[in-house]
This record gives sequence, C-alpha cells and structure tokens, in this order.
Amino acid sequence: MQVKIIGIFVEGDVADRRHVRLVEKVILSDLMDCNNINIKSDNMYRRMAMKRVAIITSSDMGYQGRREDLSGPAIKEIVEREGYQVVSMDILPDDRSMLSKRMVEIADENQAELILTTGGTGFSPRDVMPEATEDITERKVPGIPEAIRAYSMTITNRAMLSRATAGIRKQTLIINLPGSPKAVKESLEYIIGALGHGIEIMTGEAGNCAR
Repeated sequence: MQVKIIGIFVEGDVADRRHVRLVEKVILSDLMDCNNINIKSDNMYRRMAMKRVAIITSSDMGYQGRREDLSGPAIKEIVEREGYQVVSMDILPDDRSMLSKRMVEIADENQAELILTTGGTGFSPRDVMPEATEDITERKVPGIPEAIRAYSMTITNRAMLSRATAGIRKQTLIINLPGSPKAVKESLEYIIGALGHGIEIMTGEAGNCAR
C-alpha cells in the first residue's frame, strides 16, 4: 500500500479507513492529546474531518416572513469559522411534527453529522423544540445542555428557564441552542471546541479516551 500525504490530507490506495485514521493520528501526534486538546489542534482536526452541519430555526414569525432570522446565520458563521460544512439551513414553524420530521430526514438520510437548532426552547406554549427533539432521538446527551445552562448562568440567571436538550439519532448529534443571536453565539462558542471529538467517537472514526 502506498500513501502520499499532501498537506494534511491523505491520498492513495487505502483499503481500510483505519489506515487513514492512523496516518491522521501520526500527523497530529504532537498536537493532540485526549486529555489536553488545545484550540489550535482541535480546529485542525475538525478541518481535516470537515463534518457536515444542518441548521434549523424554529420560529412561527420567521417561517411567515415576518421576522428576519438572525440566529441561523450566527450559527453558520461560527461553525464555518471552525471548519464545519453547512449543508442546509431551514426556518420552520413552531410545529412539533414538522420539526421532528425534518430532523429525522437529515439523520436517516445521513445528510449531516450535526444538527444545530435555534429557538423554541422556552416556556411559551408554542416552544416545542425540546419535545420535537426527544421524540426522535435514540440516546440522550444531557451533558451538552447542562454545560450550556451552567455557563449561561454566569451571564444571566434567566438561563435556568431554558428547556433545551440534546441527543443522538443514528450517527447524527442534535443540539438545541437558544433563540436569540446573542445567546446562540455565547452558547455555541462555549461548546464548539468539544463537539468535534464527540462526533468522531459517535461515527466510529476515533477511539474513546476512557482509560
């Protein structure tokens, strides 16, 4: 087997994806450590993987064209800066079945490894994004919304009113983010550094750091 390395990409006749992962680990051996992933190495690792992201905004007024969606574009700006590929952006009404249906479509058709939603996580009767998410996820990931709420509580005590959730369906991680552009930016920038490694474990492309 011959493998030629061009920059940080691997080219050649590689029969097993594990060989590619081995080469990647060699390239990043001086940069990455499961117990000490710095910003520089984590960003490089995600750029190599180029994970796909789907963005869903839950908003009745946005869906009706009565309010400009600022949170979806804020998510797009952050994830693209971090090396992710945005494959779709949807504005849907606060409708539980429509939101669930779209997330199922993305996950089951393997359109993206990550779905980031914004809006619909509060106390309003029309805020149903957590329910729509939990309707279709197969495994819960409580640590992510817990971390967001804990961090956001250092900014405002209203963070305790968030009902956001997160979970996994097949090989897609789904995370609820707040509705306001400011809160979206604060929350996503806080968690984004850890997501790449989690996605790699979820898809079987990286080993677990358990000892």
